[in-house]
Amino acid sequence: MADHAGSFLLLTIVAFVVVLLIFGMKYFSAARTARLGLADDEAYRDLAERAVKAQEESAASLSNLARHISTIESRLERVEKVLKEVE
Repeated sequence: MADHAGSFLLLTIVAFVVVLLIFGMKYFSAARTARLGLADDEAYRDLAERAVKAQEESAASLSNLARHISTIESRLERVEKVLKEVE
């Protein structure tokens, strides 16, 4: 039995190392998943901020365009009125 003590100790150490490696890989995987999740959240946040800015710029452009169209319509009405008077 004494001659198997070295083999038993070696197998115990190998089993312990395997268990530690498994838990280490599990911890590494969880940490990496969390880190990638944070990176994705930052990317979505950046995308949302850019979308809001684009919507604000579009709304400002649309407002400006509506103002110009109303100015053109009023001028067109005056031109029509003058043409009717000329006839």
